[in-house]
Amino acid sequence: MEISAVVITYNEEKRLDDALKSVEGIVSEIIVVDSFSSDDTVEIAKKYTDKVFERKWKNFSDQKNFANSKASCPWIFSLDADERLSSELRKEILLLKEEEPRCSAFSMPRQVFYLGRWIRHSGWYPDWKIRLFRKDKARWEGEYIHEKLVVEGEIERLRGSIHHFTYRNISEHLDRINNFSQLGAQKLYSEKKKCRWYHIVFLPFFRFMKSFFLKAGFLDGHPGFVISVLNGYSIFIRYAKLKEIWKKGERIEPFPD
Repeated sequence: MEISAVVITYNEEKRLDDALKSVEGIVSEIIVVDSFSSDDTVEIAKKYTDKVFERKWKNFSDQKNFANSKASCPWIFSLDADERLSSELRKEILLLKEEEPRCSAFSMPRQVFYLGRWIRHSGWYPDWKIRLFRKDKARWEGEYIHEKLVVEGEIERLRGSIHHFTYRNISEHLDRINNFSQLGAQKLYSEKKKCRWYHIVFLPFFRFMKSFFLKAGFLDGHPGFVISVLNGYSIFIRYAKLKEIWKKGERIEPFPD
C-alpha cells in the first residue's frame, strides 16, 4: 500500500511544519498545492518535498482535485495544514501498509483542540472524516464550502484520530465564521433561497440549544459554551448576509426567468 499525502495551503507558515512532520515515515511522497501564499509557506513545504505547486484559488473541491491529480501513489491521505495525525492513527496506517486493503477508503474521527482543551462533545466530536482513499475511487465535490468526498465502493473506519488545531483563539474563530458565512450565503443565493424572519430569529437559538444541550456542549466547560454560542451566531450571520446579497443581487444580477 503506497500513500501520497496531499495538502492544500495558503499562508500556513505557522502550522504547516507540524502537519507535514506528522505524516513523515508513513507516506511515500508529499504533495503541496499552494494558492500563492505571501508568507513562508512554500519554503516550509520545500523542506519536506520537491512536489510543491502554486495554483490560483477557485474553490476547495477544485484545488483538492488538482492536488490529487499530482499524486503518483494509488492511495491518498488528504490532510489540512491545521491537522496532525495522532500517534494511534499513525500506528494503524503503518499496519494497513503491510497489505493491500480491499475497501476504497477509510474514515477516522477528528478531534479539535480549542481554547486550551480537547473537545469531546458540542457536536464537534467525533467528527468522522474520509481522508485515506484510493485515488481512482474518490473525487471532491462542492463549489462553495463544506466540500464532500464522493467515494465509489466500501468505506471502513479507523479508530485513531486526526488532531485538529483549527482556531488559535476566539478572534480567529470569528474571522473564519465571517469568511465561511459569506460563502454559505452565496451558496444559498445560488440555490435561489431567501432569508425569512424565522431564519434569523429562531434558527440561531435552536443551533445553540442543540450544541450546548443535545450535543452535551456543557460537558466541555467554557469552550463548549463558546462553541455553542458561535454556532448559533454563524447561522444568524449567514442568513443576514443572504438578505444583504438579495438586496444587491436583485438589482445588479437577477436570476433569469
